[in-house]
Formats: sequence, C-alpha cells, structure tokens
Amino acid sequence: MPLDIKIRQWLEQAAAGDAAAPADMAQLRADTDAGLRQLHGPLEPVARVEVFQATARDGHPLRIIGYWPEASEAAQPALLFAHGGGWCLGSAEVYDNPCRALAKATGCVVLSVDYRLAPEHRYPVPLHDMYDALCWAFEHAQALGLDPKRLGVAGDSAGGNLVAAACLLAREHGGPSVAHQLLIYPALNHRMDSASYQTYGEGYYLTRELMRFCYATYLSAEEEGESPHVSPLLAASLDGLPGATILTAEFDPLRGEAEDYGARLRQAGVATTVRQLDGMVHSCIHMLGLTPAAGALFDIAGAKVRAALGVDG
Repeated sequence: MPLDIKIRQWLEQAAAGDAAAPADMAQLRADTDAGLRQLHGPLEPVARVEVFQATARDGHPLRIIGYWPEASEAAQPALLFAHGGGWCLGSAEVYDNPCRALAKATGCVVLSVDYRLAPEHRYPVPLHDMYDALCWAFEHAQALGLDPKRLGVAGDSAGGNLVAAACLLAREHGGPSVAHQLLIYPALNHRMDSASYQTYGEGYYLTRELMRFCYATYLSAEEEGESPHVSPLLAASLDGLPGATILTAEFDPLRGEAEDYGARLRQAGVATTVRQLDGMVHSCIHMLGLTPAAGALFDIAGAKVRAALGVDG
C-alpha cells in the first residue's frame, strides 16, 4: 500500500529542514531522543513502573525498568526488551512510552534493559549485557512475580538484533529457555545486501548510510559482522530456537533480511509468524502520536504474543 500520508508529510518536512549536523555522539543521542519523543503522543497508563539493578558479567550495574500492565497475584508473563538505536543511540528513557504501550498490548510485564552503548562499549558488550539481563530475569522470576515458563524477549531494530543473538547464545549455553521472541524490524545481516536496501535505502527515515555508520560504530573490525552473534541471519543453523513473531515495516531497508530470517526459522521447524506493517517506516514503534496507523504494530504484537504465551484477554 502507499506510504502512510502522515509519515510522508513528516518525512517531507524533515527533508526540507535545515538542521546542522550534530557536533558529537552525545549531541546526536540527545537530538535523536528528542526527535522521537515528539512522535509519541499521550503517556500510556500502566499499573506500575519499577526500576531494578542487575549485574553484568564484568560487574557493571545494569538498570532494568519494569512495566506492569495490571496488578495480579498470579505469576505473570514477561518480555525482556532491548531498545533500538543502532547499538549506539536510543535509551531506556526514550522507550518509556513504547514499552508502556507494549505492556498493555501484550498483557506482559516488559523489562526494558538499559544496556551499554557503542562506541564506548563495542560488540560484544551490548549483547552480553542483554544475555546477562536475560539470565537475571530467569533467576529472579519468582521474586518479581513472573512466570519463568512464559518469559520471552522483544526488541526493535538493533534491539531486535540483540535479542535474536541472545536466543542463539541461550541455545549454545543450554539456557535460559526463552518462550517466544518478538522481533520488530530487526537488523540481522551486516552485509546489507537485501533488495530492500536498494529500494528503501534512501528517503524513508532509516538509510543505508546510517546503517553503515551504526555497524561501524558497533564493531571493532568489519569481519566481526560475519559472526552469527552480529548477523543472526548468517547462523549455520536456526534449529531449536524459540518461536518467533517478526514484524517488518513496508518501507524499510531492513525488511528483506527480516523476511529471510523468518523463512529460515520456518525451514528449521520453528513456529514463526512474519507480518508486514503496511505503509510504515523504520522506528514506527515511536509514531503513535504521528499517525493512528502505527497502532497496528501493537495490535499485531499484542495478539501474537498473547497467543504464544497464553495470556488471557
């Protein structure tokens, strides 16, 4: 279908702007967060928000923000969430409203991990932070009021990359047992050679050049990109991975690799749903305040995750 009209108008306004290039990474991060916040719309209500602290393997404290969609005395399902931002941008703070909306839609407690960012902390630090947070969530599930048999992972863009790779690590290390993976327009192949990069690599918010910058910032050497822990699509085998829901944005350079990953998961016998978000661009998880059509992301994710994790409602 055509590009959503409100997104098209927003992209045209952005292209006509005269913004100066950010002076440094700190300014780029601040500008990115500020720009995304303007798209969010009203604050999504949840029953409770609580901040926890886990510990990474090197002793670094990991902040985890929990969002409870409703109060319950029964053990609740949960999603460990990794935010997007090309491994070098984004923050748990700017994902506050999307995580609230995701908790409401899925009926799951969302545990948003404030993992460390590149280039200060290059690969594999962000991935290890996510895997260590996953282990923490399973170890503390009972204390958190969570059901460890219904603990999944979720992430968008680079966050989708991190949780997909964390599932590979869990398989390699014999646990934890992830119940489901929700991958929202994930980055899955550093080679950037899918047809969608040719079609949508310029003019649709996320560009080929920005993805090249993000990979260069995340990796210490280009050859690291060949690792399945950086490019899950390049994994020799996807056998034994958790069931997956993969959401793609129609006008997104990452669309092709996400579709290919879904096809490979199915070939490996993994129960997988791939759904396209029609008319959408990358980062539409932030766009509820820009266009009502962005709500389809939460509608589809909510229905699929609820079915996968046995959530009522």
